[in-house]
Amino acid sequence: MNHYLKSFLQRGIAFGGFGPIVAGIVFAILELTLPDFSLGGGQVLLAILSTYLLAFVQAGASIFNQIEDWPLPLSVGVHFLTLFTAYSLCYMANSWIPFEPMVLLIFAGAFILTYAIVWLTVFFCVRHTAKRLNAKLNTKK
Repeated sequence: MNHYLKSFLQRGIAFGGFGPIVAGIVFAILELTLPDFSLGGGQVLLAILSTYLLAFVQAGASIFNQIEDWPLPLSVGVHFLTLFTAYSLCYMANSWIPFEPMVLLIFAGAFILTYAIVWLTVFFCVRHTAKRLNAKLNTKK
């Protein structure tokens, strides 16, 4: 089995269970804050399955940034498209966002902005840490 596929699956299995836990916490908060909040069994099952798959894909997709043969734009692009597809399908399957063009455009814009902010934050933190470590290594020579 491909080393990267194996790592994707291992990460997904290890962290997939966090999706339903988050869904449960959100549902508990909604129940406490909304007077007439209720879910049917089918809705709960769909939320459990889809949030598990979403967390599975989210955790597994982190491997794309570690494939050394891929240029940075390719790994970021594949990572972005994988997450965007997973989130979009999960949100629409659960009716958390309606399948309407304007809503999907707003969702896409919010997703792109959030992804860019998170990616740039991580990028600059890693770059800063690498510079600091390189400086320490250079002073020890």
